Amino acid sequence: MAFLMKSMLSNQVKNLGLGGGGEESKEDSTPSDPAAAAGMTREEYEEYQKQMVEEKMERDAAFAQKKAERACLRVHLREKYRLPKSELDENQIQMAGDDVGLPEDLAKMVAEDQVEEEDKDSILGQLQNIQNMDMDAIKEKAQATFTEMKQAAEQKCSVM
Repeated sequence: MAFLMKSMLSNQVKNLGLGGGGEESKEDSTPSDPAAAAGMTREEYEEYQKQMVEEKMERDAAFAQKKAERACLRVHLREKYRLPKSELDENQIQMAGDDVGLPEDLAKMVAEDQVEEEDKDSILGQLQNIQNMDMDAIKEKAQATFTEMKQAAEQKCSVM
């Protein structure tokens, strides 16, 4: 009942123009031209819009370039560690163009890693590793393994 009274009274008040009509006049007072709303002339507004579009395109291009560089790095790491290839990375590189490569800092790091790995893989690198080994620990480990094998064989074989 209260709802019915409230709706009837509010309709009568709106018809008299005492309340609720202010919202409609506010909508009419806002300009429909976005340039006028921004406080610029039409030409200034168009130039502003062109600048915004150009800046967005530049940002998007830089972002795509960075994504392609990251994808290139991931591809390089996958090749290095013999992991499966990702089509997503290859697509990102193709979208950015063929001029994508590793950033200079990362290329230097990769070159240094390759030199270190080549040194480790060489015969001289292996000889240096042998010199750094603890021979006593290796002898103890070998003797422990031998005794374990001997005990296991004695348990399985009745002749020994």
